[in-house]
Amino acid sequence: MFSWIFIPLFLQIPNFFCVFISYNISKCYYIIAEDFHHKGDVVIGAFFPIHTYHTMNKVPHPYLPYYYMDNYLQYNFKSYQYILALLFAIEEINGNPNLLPNISLGFDFYNVRFTEKDTLMNVCMWLTAHREKFILPNYNCEKKYFTAALTGTSWTISAQIGTLFQLFKFPQLSFGPYDPILSDRNQYSFLYQIAPKSSSLSLGIVSLMVHFRWSWVGLILPDDHKGNKILSDFKNEMERKGICIAFVKMIPATWSSHLNQFWKNIDETNVIIIYGDIDSLEGLMRNIRQRLLTGKVWVMNIEPHFTDYADYFFLDSFHGSLIFTYHYSERFEFTNFIQTVNPYKYPEDIYLPKLWHLFFKCSFSDNGCQLLNNCQFNASLDALPRHIFDESMSDESTSIYNAVYAVAHSLHELTLQQVQMEPYENGEETLFFPWQLNSFLKDIEVGGQMRLDWRQEVNVKYDILNIWNLPKGLGRKVKIGSFSPNAPQGQQLSLTEQIIQWPEEFSEIPRSVCSESCGHGFRKVILEGNAVCCYKCTPCAHNEISNKTDEDQCMKCPDSHYANTEKNYCLKKAVSFLAYEDLLGMILASIALCLSALTVFVIGIFVKNRHTPIVKANNQALSYILLITLTFCFLCSLTFIGQPNKNTCILQQTTFGVAFTAALATVLAKAITVVIAFKATFPGRIVRWLMISRAPNYIIPICTLIQVGFCGTWMATSPPFIDQDAHTEHGHIIIFCNKGSSVAFHCVLGYLCFLALCGYTVAFLSRTLPDTFNESKFLSFSLLVFFCVWVTFLPVYHSTKGKFMVATEIFSILASSTALLGFIFGPKCYIVLLRPDENTFNYIRNKIHSRKNKSQKT
Repeated sequence: MFSWIFIPLFLQIPNFFCVFISYNISKCYYIIAEDFHHKGDVVIGAFFPIHTYHTMNKVPHPYLPYYYMDNYLQYNFKSYQYILALLFAIEEINGNPNLLPNISLGFDFYNVRFTEKDTLMNVCMWLTAHREKFILPNYNCEKKYFTAALTGTSWTISAQIGTLFQLFKFPQLSFGPYDPILSDRNQYSFLYQIAPKSSSLSLGIVSLMVHFRWSWVGLILPDDHKGNKILSDFKNEMERKGICIAFVKMIPATWSSHLNQFWKNIDETNVIIIYGDIDSLEGLMRNIRQRLLTGKVWVMNIEPHFTDYADYFFLDSFHGSLIFTYHYSERFEFTNFIQTVNPYKYPEDIYLPKLWHLFFKCSFSDNGCQLLNNCQFNASLDALPRHIFDESMSDESTSIYNAVYAVAHSLHELTLQQVQMEPYENGEETLFFPWQLNSFLKDIEVGGQMRLDWRQEVNVKYDILNIWNLPKGLGRKVKIGSFSPNAPQGQQLSLTEQIIQWPEEFSEIPRSVCSESCGHGFRKVILEGNAVCCYKCTPCAHNEISNKTDEDQCMKCPDSHYANTEKNYCLKKAVSFLAYEDLLGMILASIALCLSALTVFVIGIFVKNRHTPIVKANNQALSYILLITLTFCFLCSLTFIGQPNKNTCILQQTTFGVAFTAALATVLAKAITVVIAFKATFPGRIVRWLMISRAPNYIIPICTLIQVGFCGTWMATSPPFIDQDAHTEHGHIIIFCNKGSSVAFHCVLGYLCFLALCGYTVAFLSRTLPDTFNESKFLSFSLLVFFCVWVTFLPVYHSTKGKFMVATEIFSILASSTALLGFIFGPKCYIVLLRPDENTFNYIRNKIHSRKNKSQKT
């Protein structure tokens, strides 16, 4: 990405390579005054720091960070842009015939040191140097008088000077960052702040954190009221957006460069927010650079300012940093103006000769320290490295530019008012006092913000800059986005990520989290006593999903869906029932049909051999009825297979109950018939009547009607219905027939067991009766098996779910029906088919005679 910029920038190296080599600097470089003056009829006082002092021994100041007790000159050439912005605005106004015609503006600059005593001394010197009347000159007057003061860059400098100016009602314009203390009209009635409020800065920085998913960040703030205020703003915004503060470090007013404790836990996070003004952060910035903290993304509200220049050649600590600055339209005129600035054009400037001597090899004369004209060809400020001097107008320079125009327009309005009220003749002077400008300055300041219709309005918008600190001297500030707090939600932050250069240690967007993100299928569990950003990840519970990262709660799938294996998606459950297509359903249906066919086959055998003794014995009609009912018993199991519906649910229970009742009643009738038949050998009126009237046959309709009554009551009160079970079988919704009334179902089943028990009792008592074809033993054994099947059915039925529950009921129907068919009709079919010789009347007579003979012998 840098290839396009390397070539043109390397071509500039010869212009300033002298910065990186060591040569003898003239003693004139260290001789400098504390002030200089630019001529004008009316002058503006300018009070801000450009140079400080220390010695090569660097004896530290007892309480000022990174400043020294010994007297060695140290320039901050980056802040020199403030003077150029002041000069640029004044020259624009002086060249404008419609603004202050025939009146020229000038300025008096005083370098401000960081002690209140030195600062106030400079102000007093300026006031006493111009203690004459404040008179607006006419066309021919050459006197100069001051009108207002510019102060900055820190709020402390403006506050110190403002205390003195307050006594004289002297107009003061602060160009440093906006500070609420300076807006106190009771304390600073005549101080006006040019910079806009930074009320949305915390929102913009937090929005950037959210965009890059930086949830674990550090804060470094000045230990003053502004630091406490912005800390509160950050905490509120971060808490709202789910971002946690790893640490908060407050920069004390008095600290030492050897305070290693300050950086103790700096490695806890990769992203650190730095907020403050140039003066409060200068020591911090220097220490970061000295410690080569290159593995951090610094998010700042100001650009790093350094007062020295090193001769090493590699990327430094601030490469990849992000800076939030106020959005202003670029002033190309200022860039063009900088290209024309040189010490010969502005000989009164005390800093230009130093710059030309240091960077362009210009020499000083031996006497008087006058700069000689033997510099490099085409020497210009725009050729200097960006870490030394930046030609693009900074926020502070823009505020200075606007402040000068504010004074000029106020003075213009004052002159118009004076002319209208007191016209003067040629040669006369119109008197004015600086405090008279306050009324005009107050008119253009509304709500703490400068509202100047004659200048460009300041948009409530921030530019986001990315520092490219390439090998020394090739650094660039690249705009990579913007933040507009007034834009619609979701459109406030605009970034071009492709051009962002991150610190050297990161090959992609840096991560800054306390805990790694919880992926899909997991949720966050906050660790007790830790910040909300420090958590562990736990899998979602059964049938719950999370399809986003860092979810606080998993989402439960609806009953019609189930969670997939990864627990990040809900799948629709398949409908499940015992279908004919299933292997189990196919087997059961095949068995039911085969047994039904077998029963029909037995009926056919009995019809074909209806005249044989074994078929005629034990009431032939009852045998036919039993075989037909058993056929229905086998076929009723088919109603349990297939997708249930309302009709099949009702048909299942009614056919099951009625068919089995008829079968058991028939078995009971056959058992009673056997008993009556043997009793008939002892003549009696009642027994004879029972045999003639076939009374046992009436047991079948009577018992069946009773069961029909049970089923009718069941269907009328609480009939079976279609139900769903979405929880038993994973991934399936089981459709089944709910019995409706469990009591009615168990009553029907209990009635069947009662009939089976009665039939078993009668058959068991008649098992010893002598007869060739006495089937009582087979009846008792078949009913015993029937009873055992259905008693076993109940616990198994209630312990299974889904299609297996239905299969259990079908199996019980088939097993109990097969027991009746096999044990009652199996022996008879054996004799009919395999032992036909035993199925004759002669065989029966011979068997009877042989039995009598044996009894007589005994």
